[in-house]
This record gives sequence, C-alpha cells and structure tokens, in this order.
Amino acid sequence: MGHVACRYMVLTLPTAVSLAPSLACGFLHPGSTWPGVEGSLLLLCVIALAALGTGSLFLVSLFAYAQRRSTRYLLITLAVGALFVRSLVGLGTVSGVVPMTVHHLVEHSLDFLIASLVLTAVLWSRPSSLSVERDGPP
Repeated sequence: MGHVACRYMVLTLPTAVSLAPSLACGFLHPGSTWPGVEGSLLLLCVIALAALGTGSLFLVSLFAYAQRRSTRYLLITLAVGALFVRSLVGLGTVSGVVPMTVHHLVEHSLDFLIASLVLTAVLWSRPSSLSVERDGPP
C-alpha cells in the first residue's frame, strides 16, 4: 500500500477514509480551508429531523417532570433540553448563523453537561442501602 507523507493528521477515521490522501494533505495545510458545512441540504435535513425529535422528547420530559416533580426527572429534563439546544446550534451552523468555533465550543460543553446530568441522575437513583429485596412476604 502507498503511504503519503503529511505533516498534519486527519483526526477521524471516516474523514480519513472519505478523502483521498492528497486532498487530505491539501486541506490540512496551514492557510487552507476545510470544506464548510454551510448550505449542505442533506446535513440541514438530518439536523432538522434531529431537532424535531429532540424537541418532542424535551416536551415529553417537561410533562413527565411536571407530574413527578423530582430532582431526577429535573436532571433528565435538563439533559434532554441540552440535546435540543445542540440540535439548534447545529441548525445555526449549517445555515451560517453560528460560526464553527462557537459551534464546537457550545456543542462540546453541552456534551459534558449532558453526560454529567445523566450520570448524576443515575447515581441519585440507586438504592440508599445495600439491603437485598425479597420476592414475597418475610
């Protein structure tokens, strides 16, 4: 197999596979620009569907929290709300409203927030004692 020397690495395998080695080296040299996502109709449709889905789930989680009023439900509702915000930021990036630098900062911060909220909800839902539950009367 051939090997192309390039001073900069492609960070993800799908990107490396989808680009020819000569193009990858050309895109990654200082001063060159990476192909943008602005105006991509396919990406816009996928993110719009994700926004509809996460928006719907966010509404459902709001109704669930309104019924239960527990901290765990609040944490899950906030996590799903953050997923919805991620979709909106993605739509803004594809439509050219949100710059790519802001997109990455917000999206990766939201990733951390979502993981933290879900893990906190899971940790708070475990039993408080180490007793074994029994099936049936004592």
